[in-house]
Amino acid sequence: MFYPSLLERLLNQHQALSPMIAALTQEQLLAQPQPGKWSVQEQVAHLVSYQPAFLDRVYRILDTPEPLFEPYVGDDDPVFLYWRRQSINTLLEELETDRQKIIQLLQSLTEAQLQRVGVHKSYGRLNIQDWVEFFLLHEAHHQFAIFKLSHRRANN
Repeated sequence: MFYPSLLERLLNQHQALSPMIAALTQEQLLAQPQPGKWSVQEQVAHLVSYQPAFLDRVYRILDTPEPLFEPYVGDDDPVFLYWRRQSINTLLEELETDRQKIIQLLQSLTEAQLQRVGVHKSYGRLNIQDWVEFFLLHEAHHQFAIFKLSHRRANN
């Protein structure tokens, strides 16, 4: 299975979002740091829309020998466009629901299945465990962006 810190992050990392943004007003959630840059709520919507994309990639890796994947671009994903219009509470609920689907699938895989490979156009051949690491690092990157946005001083 997964090494302990990878499993721990898969199970719990997403739970940092709710307390991180709990004190933010609706105005703060929606404020873009610059025109065209994602707000806190859009960052969360991106994480929500990326989870099913990640799940689809895992299924493709399981069903297809070494499938090739283009980099995921949130602004090009119609699912992201839908989720960015939803409330923050709806986003957090969906994030949890989809995370549980990911956890169930990944914990059901055999060691042989975890070694199956998908090819990322930018990062090359990644087995499923590598894809999980990539997924979690991507999520952490956006959580850090949310943290920074949540703690911006009014004059920044």
